[in-house]
This record gives sequence, structure tokens and C-alpha cells, in this order.
Amino acid sequence: MTDLIQPPRAEQRPHRYDAHGETIEDPWHWLRDPGYPQVHDEQVLAYLQAENDYFQQAMQPHQGLIDTLFGEMKGRLKEDESSVPIRDGEWLYWWAFSPGAQYRSWYRKKFAGGPDELLFDEPAEAEGKEYFRLGAIEASPDGRLLAVLVDDNGSERFKLRIRDIASGKDIETVTDVAIGQPVWSSDSQGIVFNEVNENWRSYRARFHRLGRPADEDVTLYEETEELGFSVHLSRSQDRELIFIATGDNATTEVRFVPAADPTAAPVLISPRKEKCEYSVDSAHGKLWIVTNDEHVNFRLAEADPAAPNEWTTVIAGSAQVYLRGATSFRDHLAITQRVEGLDQLVLRKYSGEETRIPFGEASYSAGFGGNPEFAPDAYRLIYSSMVTPQTVYDYHPHSGELETLKVQEIPSGYDPSLYRTERLMVAARDGQRVPVSVVYPRDFSKDGTGKLLLYAYGAYGYAVPPSFSTSRISLLDRGWAFAIAHIRGGDDLGHDWFLQGKLDKRTNTFNDFVDSAKGLIAAGFTSPGNIAIQGGSAGGELMGAVANSDPALWGAVVADVPFVDVLNTMLDDTLPLTPGEWPEWGNPITDKAAFELIRSYSPYDNVKAQDYPPMLITGGLNDPRVTYWEPAKWAARLRATKTDGNVLLLKINMGAGHGGKSGRWDHLKEIAEAYAFMLTQVGGEEEGEKEPSPNPLPQAGEGS
Repeated sequence: MTDLIQPPRAEQRPHRYDAHGETIEDPWHWLRDPGYPQVHDEQVLAYLQAENDYFQQAMQPHQGLIDTLFGEMKGRLKEDESSVPIRDGEWLYWWAFSPGAQYRSWYRKKFAGGPDELLFDEPAEAEGKEYFRLGAIEASPDGRLLAVLVDDNGSERFKLRIRDIASGKDIETVTDVAIGQPVWSSDSQGIVFNEVNENWRSYRARFHRLGRPADEDVTLYEETEELGFSVHLSRSQDRELIFIATGDNATTEVRFVPAADPTAAPVLISPRKEKCEYSVDSAHGKLWIVTNDEHVNFRLAEADPAAPNEWTTVIAGSAQVYLRGATSFRDHLAITQRVEGLDQLVLRKYSGEETRIPFGEASYSAGFGGNPEFAPDAYRLIYSSMVTPQTVYDYHPHSGELETLKVQEIPSGYDPSLYRTERLMVAARDGQRVPVSVVYPRDFSKDGTGKLLLYAYGAYGYAVPPSFSTSRISLLDRGWAFAIAHIRGGDDLGHDWFLQGKLDKRTNTFNDFVDSAKGLIAAGFTSPGNIAIQGGSAGGELMGAVANSDPALWGAVVADVPFVDVLNTMLDDTLPLTPGEWPEWGNPITDKAAFELIRSYSPYDNVKAQDYPPMLITGGLNDPRVTYWEPAKWAARLRATKTDGNVLLLKINMGAGHGGKSGRWDHLKEIAEAYAFMLTQVGGEEEGEKEPSPNPLPQAGEGS
């Protein structure tokens, strides 16, 4: 393309600081507005807008492809999609989309029969807003009131509003800075909620009595000991207790109060111990605790609420079985576990008898979902695989029947026999074997000529599920394969798999991804340069690291809200997430070894004078998780340093946060843009484009 405007060139301004005897140069530091989270600096905004204008012009020739992809993706989604109703007491609750609507509407009706009631109409609430997100919706125990959390700018500071269901009117706003899941008191006269401070840290749990002024709200717990700890709320399945948990990515501490009396003195279950995690539920007068205190893959214990720190093992930890969670219903403990990387759902009677719910495919994603009642007749499950659309089941424990309630409908049509899926075990450079889930067209030739999108996340113990995607079909139907690398940093193969990808072992994550790509090449799926890669947030950090280390492998890179300015962020304890992130990445402020390791891989700090593949980078101006200046600074350094002529695009959502645009169609358009970028740059639908030569005039800080 010869008629593109010049790519933006962010000015370099001298900025340096010293740490551990080393001097760090950061000439694009000025892109961080000192007034953040407010961004008003005219030069910053002008640069971001210039990048967005450049993105729009660069993608304009491909608008036809984007529109085609969007049409395909939209055609696979049922416009009037609705959820399977969930019973909670005398009510059935569900959500539904109206045709054309970007957002859901929420309904209920009496289980015994009666008219549908509209509880909350997201399309009406989102009218005229560039961004809208419903963070939580919770009916009161007496069924008269609704608590809703709403974010209308992407900052993840939610307004907690109480609505009278009968009139549809809000009766009060409890706070403008709530986050997480609120919990009603048993009498429906008050609500427990979390608040964030000015640094977006969820630091305290409070109780609000309806109709009383905010200055009478009672603080149930406030985290004052650990800077990086966040506070979270949950309710026991038997609805007797409200749990107040505090912790970071490696350590937890939990208290409880009676749901009937939330202002009672919180009872500490077990004091915090470094690198000890536990979660709790209650039933039949006992606490049920999942903890890694004795085994890396967790054990299940029980305790008397009167002696909550005295734990007795119910299920011992196992090297083969990774225990991920347990919910205590009246008749069963519903246990989620993973064996050899595959989800297992187990119902365990309190007598000890266990039943594993069977699934037929070799690779899949399954979980309990939508079970609010304490004593259900059946347990609701959600299931899919890379070729099987999402399926909602009820499992009937007395008969063993797995009743199909709904299979995701693909209005434009879908034939699973046209696709194949398999699971590879790829040898990493240190001998570990990394699972890779692959889906591809039935007629895909494994002769090394194929094009492939490789996706991964690789942090915080999150395992990317091998589940179904309607959008992905647009790549498969163009002859591509799609693969998920289940790399260390996730917990796909157990909790130790996560530990092997954090702190001083972080580079295993990057190596596993590169080695997965090489394994796919060896298996004939693709070849160097025919691989598009994508990851977001911590997965965006992964994209930056492997773009630096192995640029010739990749035909295109898509990095969404990428955490790439790792060293500067981890050195700044005033940022919202930094102290809580130290258990994941290390604390370079106090630990020189952590400083040196992070500096060695931080993508922004390791951009080299070398050829890079075509790159699409995204960010959100209001993102509290990965601040907008991280992708902006990274793009600026790449433009000033790389030696190739490949296109580099930066798109900053000026009215959104970490998740991109909020409406379902707007979100699809962003997926279509990313796919169009891959298809064109890897040589699919159209020829890849080259970026015009950068402006040769020197910039500030570069000399004259």
C-alpha cells in the first residue's frame, strides 16, 4: 500500500531512573498522563488519536473482508438467543436478547406459572452510552428487590443500585465504587458489598442497611496489612453464611459472618500463611475447605464452624488428580477436578460414595453452572469441545441420566463432521510435554503448507479451555487450523504446572509457546511465517516476549491489551494492581534477582533492532488492569527500533477498558478486524501490506 499516511511517531523525551545500580531509559514515559485515571493531556490524546486514525486508514482497504467476516460471525449467533431458565426457590430466572440488541434483558416468572417479569433491561440502560457492562445482578431473598452493579466507562468502578422490582425504579444508589458480587442479608433489608479505593484496589467489605444514609454503613472487614491483598465476597450454598476473603495470587485468608446478622463479629477460619490458599463452603453444620496447605494439587477438608482452624482431611491431595473446587449441596459435594488436563465433574455423597459424570469426547470443557439452590433435584452442567457447540445439561443423580436441555443453535448452519480436533503432547526444550489442542477442517493437509492461529494465555493458573467458538469457524472455513497451547503458567496439568510458569520460572511460559509452535510445524500443520499468534493481557505479554525472541516464526501477531511494560509497572507500587501482582511476577523493588529477570524478558524493554512480523496491538483508555500507556509505549518503541517494513497498528478504545467494546455486535466487529488482519498479513484473502518508510526527521531526544 503506497498511499497510507505516515505512521505516527511518538516523540522521545529523556526520562531515566536508577534501580539496583542500573539506569533505566524510558523515553516514552510521557505517554502516561500524570492525572491517570483521568486522561486529559492533549499531547497524549493527540498521539492516541493519530494511532487510531492510522489504524482506520490501514484497515480501510480490507473493510469488505471485515464486513464479510462480521456477517459470517453474526449469522452464527441467534439474534433472539436466551438462556435456559434457572430455578431459585419459587422463581425461574433467565436472560434473553431481542433481535438486533447488543445487550441482554433479564426476566423471571413464577415456577408454578404466571407472566414473564422484566427485571433489568440492559439495552435501555445502555442507550446513548459508548460502553456498558452489567457486573452483577442479584435478587433479594424475599424476591422484591434487585441489586445491580453497572459500569458505563470501562473503569471497573461499578455503581451499586437497588431497584424495586414491582415498579422498575431504583430506590437508592449504595456506592459508585463497588466491585464483585454483592450478597443480601437473609432478611432482605441490607446488602454486603465490596468497594475499591482510589487505586482500584478492592480493600473493604461493608454492610448497608436499606434506607439508611451511607455514613451509617458498617465496615465488616478492611484490608490494612498487605498492600497487594484484595477483598472478595461469596455466600455459602446453604445461604447461612457470608464469606469475606482477602488475598493475592498466592495467599488467602477467609472470615465468615451469619447471613442473618452480617454485622456480627467476623469469624476467622484460618490466619494467612504465605503461599497457602483455601476456599470454603458450608453445609450440614460443617465448613468444607479446599486447600493446598499439604499438597500442591489441593485437598478437601472439613471443620466445625466453632473450631474453624481445625481441619480434617476428607480427600487427600494427589499427584494425579487436581482438585479445583467443591460446592456443598444438600445431598452431594459437587467437586470439580482435572485429570491429565481434562475436566472431571464428580458428585460425592456425604457418606463418601462418588459418581463421576461421564463425557464421551477425548478433549472438552465441562463445568457445573447455574445451580443456586441448596437442594436441587438435578445439577446443571455446561459442556462444549472445539467441535461441539455449547450444550446445557441437567444431570439427574438418582437415574444417572444426562438430560440435554439446550444445544447452542447456529442459525447459518453448522456441520461438526466437517472438522477434526486432536490433542498433541509437544516436547518442550527442557523435556516437559506441553498439551496442544488443535481444530482444523476435515480436508486440512498436514504437509507443512497450512496456515494456523496459535493462541495462549499462560498466567495466574488460568487454563484456556478447549471449548467451542462460532467466530473461529471463519478461519477454519478458509482452510486454517486453530490451536491452543496449554503452556506452563496455566494450571492445565495441575497446580504445579502453574507454579512452573511464574516468578523465577516465568520464561518457561515463553519457551513452551515457541516449542509448541515448533511441534506443530514438525507435525506438518504449518511452517515458519504461516503462523498467526494471539494473546491478551498476560497473554499479550507472551506475544511481546516471543515476538522479540523468535520473530521469524510468526506471520502476524495480535496482542490485545498487552501487559508489556512489565518492569516499569512492577516497580510502581502506586498502580492499582502492582502489589497484588508481586506473587506472580516478583517484586523488583526489593529483589534484585527479580529485577534482573523481569528486565531480561519485559517486552517493552527488550525491543530489538530486528525485523518483526506484522503486528496489531490494542488497548483501552479506561483499562485499570493493563493501563493504556503500556501498549502505546510498546508500539512507539517498536516503530522507532524495528528494521522491517511490515505494518504495525495500534488501536486504543477511547471509551472502553480491559475487555474492549461491550456490545455483542461491537465485540464481534473487533474479532472480525483481528481475523482480517491475520488473513491479509499471513497471505490469505489478500496480499499482506507494507508500512511506509518512517519519517526520517529526528525526534526529540534523538539528536539533531
